[in-house]
Amino acid sequence: MARCTNRSRGFTLIEMLIVISLVMILVAIAVPNYQRSIMRAKESVLKQDLFQLRSLISQYTLDKQKAPQSLDDLITAGYLKQIPLDPMTNARDTWTVDQEETLMSVDQQEPGISDVHSGSSAISSDGTAYSTW
Repeated sequence: MARCTNRSRGFTLIEMLIVISLVMILVAIAVPNYQRSIMRAKESVLKQDLFQLRSLISQYTLDKQKAPQSLDDLITAGYLKQIPLDPMTNARDTWTVDQEETLMSVDQQEPGISDVHSGSSAISSDGTAYSTW
């Protein structure tokens, strides 16, 4: 009787291998889903940052009758506390700006920044480059 109770206390090697295999299968399913959700969140943050920066460039241009010459002009004028972090490059200095020679409004005096894009060369989940957003 003592032998039967001692043997039933542990797991066999086969049972352990089955449990480990099941855990590995679940991890293999969960990790790609997690990575996709992280990328979707970064893309969402990028879209929001681009919308905010473009809106502030437009507001600056209308208020000052001249477009900002750099993103730092938005900070010095009080429109931003700091330039947002580009979520694709994790840096503040990688934003690329489009300088336009044409004026955005009738009463604008000087040309300057008209648009801003991410500095990343990566491709988004919809197949377009982040730098074209």
